Amino acid sequence: MWIRLGLDGAEILFSDRTGGVSAPPFDTANAGYGRGDDPARVDENRVRIGAALGGVAADPAKWISLHQVHGASVYAADEDGPTHGRPAPRADAAVSAESGAVLSVLTADCGPVALVAPGVVAAVHAGWRGLAAGVIEAAVAEVRRRSSGPVRAVVGPCIHPECYEFSPADLQPIVDRLGPDVAGSTAAGRPALDVPRAIRLALAGAGVDDVTDVDVCTACSPDHFSHRRDGRTGLQAMLVAAR
Repeated sequence: MWIRLGLDGAEILFSDRTGGVSAPPFDTANAGYGRGDDPARVDENRVRIGAALGGVAADPAKWISLHQVHGASVYAADEDGPTHGRPAPRADAAVSAESGAVLSVLTADCGPVALVAPGVVAAVHAGWRGLAAGVIEAAVAEVRRRSSGPVRAVVGPCIHPECYEFSPADLQPIVDRLGPDVAGSTAAGRPALDVPRAIRLALAGAGVDDVTDVDVCTACSPDHFSHRRDGRTGLQAMLVAAR
């Protein structure tokens, strides 16, 4: 069941793997073109996802879409313009102070994070590399450059530590940046990365303490795409629409 939330100044939608037209292993609402799915089916899935939010989002051509690279770059959609009809910018967050802007990120275990402040919205793709690189902090800084009001955050479905075994070597850069509380344990007691906690710690470090977490583990939920669980799979979308 797709999750829709309304905040003052923004509407946020988190899709899942249900309600689309794609065949296995992308069944059914894959929103990603680069996975090997039939592009015509991805087109239809995106139309359905956009229609669930309505307004400008109903036309996927109006979405600000990114070529996500697991870094910390933020695309300034209000300064650099729409992404349709040209190569998607290589970035893992987008920000806009334009009314009617629709920002999107795609995930299949990484954390989708919406940021909302008076007159400004941002969408963030927060994987472990992006968290280590500081993508959350970079996105909050861009929001604050455009608004002096309080920043609120919504954390969407992402993998939780019980399902996310992590090597100590890969975990260490995130611990170094955000502290030891990002280290969790899997259901079997092995070292794990706690992605939701890492996101909250990064937000807190950036001065954002108004955080809503939908509290869904993608690897535990049969209704969500999970790369860690399934390997070859699709992507769900987060849309953040400025109102």
